[in-house]
Amino acid sequence: MFSERKVTEIFFMADEFCKVYERMMSKSSLKTVDLPKKRKYHRASTLSDAEIMVILILFHSSGYRCLKHFYLEYVCIHLRHLFPKVVSYNRFVELEKKVMFPLTVFIKKVLLGKCTGISFVDSTPLRVCRNQKIQI
Repeated sequence: MFSERKVTEIFFMADEFCKVYERMMSKSSLKTVDLPKKRKYHRASTLSDAEIMVILILFHSSGYRCLKHFYLEYVCIHLRHLFPKVVSYNRFVELEKKVMFPLTVFIKKVLLGKCTGISFVDSTPLRVCRNQKIQI
C-alpha cells in the first residue's frame, strides 16, 4: 500500500519536526517545582513520537476505517521491518493522545501546501431536522 521510501520520507520530516517542537516547548514551558517523587506506573515508550505520528498519518491516508485493524493487520505485520519496536494496540492508543497536538501542528505547518488562490467548495445542501424553525 505504501512504499518504504514514502514511509521513510514522512518519518524523516516528522522526526525533524519533533526535535524542533521539543526544543521550542522546553524553552517556552514553565519551570516545575521539585515535588516529592511519585512512582511512575508506565515505563517509557519504545515508539518515538515521530513513529506514532507516522502511523497515524498512514492510517488516515489508507483505506482502513478502523485504527485497530490497520494497526494489527498492516503495521504489525507488513511494516514490522520499519517499526521493529511496535507496542500492543492498547498501549498505542494510550500513546497517541501524547502526540495529538504536535501532530496537528505538523500537518498544518509541514504537510499542507500553500494556498494558490484556487479553492473548491462543496455545495451539497444540508438537510434540516425541523423546517418550521427556518423562518425564525
